[in-house]
Amino acid sequence: MSTRVFETTPDNMAGIGAFLRNAWNKEPVITVSCGIGLLGVIIPFISPYTKYTAMLNAAVPYNYPVPVRDDGSMPDVPAHPCEPKGNNLEWLKNL
Repeated sequence: MSTRVFETTPDNMAGIGAFLRNAWNKEPVITVSCGIGLLGVIIPFISPYTKYTAMLNAAVPYNYPVPVRDDGSMPDVPAHPCEPKGNNLEWLKNL
């Protein structure tokens, strides 16, 4: 069983160029809309903001924190809302 290896040759690139030129000459609006659609699919994968968006989404809780009265037996509940307990968000300040 043989496998085909596809290589980019000058003939292939000329064919792609001819196709794009022909598409632009016949239907420029559709060509531009397809280009914008392709950019919309590709840009999130190459954008540096994707990493920071994922980090922010991981740091933000799903539910709004409801104040709880500390009766002394809850060490994980802060006594005051400004008390620094929980995930450290120093990385957010250093962006």
